[in-house]
Amino acid sequence: MKLPPLTIGPYTAPIPLIQGGMSIRVSTSALAVPVAQCGGIGTIGGSALPVDELQADIRKAKSETTGVIAVNIMFAMKNFYNLVIGSIEAGVDMIITGAGFSRDIFKIGRDTDTPIVSIVSSSAFACLAEKLGAAAIVVEAKEAGGHLGTNRALRDLFPEIRKVVKKVPLIAAGGITDGFEMAEMMDKYGADGIQIATRFLLTKECSVNDSFKQALLKARPKDVGLVRSPVGLPGRALMTPFTQRLAAKVAMKAKECRWKCLKKCDHFYCISDRLHKACEGDLEDGLYFTGENVWKMKKIMTVREVFDQFVAQAESVYTGTR
Repeated sequence: MKLPPLTIGPYTAPIPLIQGGMSIRVSTSALAVPVAQCGGIGTIGGSALPVDELQADIRKAKSETTGVIAVNIMFAMKNFYNLVIGSIEAGVDMIITGAGFSRDIFKIGRDTDTPIVSIVSSSAFACLAEKLGAAAIVVEAKEAGGHLGTNRALRDLFPEIRKVVKKVPLIAAGGITDGFEMAEMMDKYGADGIQIATRFLLTKECSVNDSFKQALLKARPKDVGLVRSPVGLPGRALMTPFTQRLAAKVAMKAKECRWKCLKKCDHFYCISDRLHKACEGDLEDGLYFTGENVWKMKKIMTVREVFDQFVAQAESVYTGTR
């Protein structure tokens, strides 16, 4: 059965699939545009970018596609509101936000007619987001890559939130690796769509260094775990020499922070520096955020191939009977 479209505010994606917004400079317009062209929602990772750089990338994306372009911005960023306003001024279609919870952003969304999509990991925050005016809600579970708000599995957490969110689309995120799981989340669990990130990192269009991609392709289940983050949340990442030193509590604080990117930073290492190093392929010192199920992914694909695979697999079993 054909998958239904995903409508968030005034925007409709023909395929109910959101590409997760990965920072820093992992998901840029180079990735978001082909995702939007394939019928999903393409997302630029906006956290820790200079506002002018983010605006330029949004404008580039909007000039290259008529599809839906979002930007993901962590609430933990010191210049969160400047990034939000800058994104809206640049013409982004919607804002996706997590890693903390902003009440004020919903007023900005109403005042500018910009849909706000909240990433949550509990029924309490899901209820609050819907009450305050979220246009959609992403339920992100412990299988996701990057910063995590829960230690609960997606199939445990999602039904609890599905019971309380009634008015807006509810998106499942965390560890989904193929179209069969996509159909499962929509048919069995009542998701209106899914969000995936790691699968899109492992595409030809993603502009990270190939060493990053090859490291993920070689990962086994035991090679992925949780790390401490200066953001104040645990993060799921590839186990590397850097994370081993981090686990051993080796001192690595920089003498002076050149980014000053977080509202509240524990300062035991610079996360912006480490994410930049990963993007550049530094296997010794980079922080490689990745989803828990990366070991299931065996090859680098094009964005089109990812969509073709997910849609074909999902529609072969999807019934739409929820």
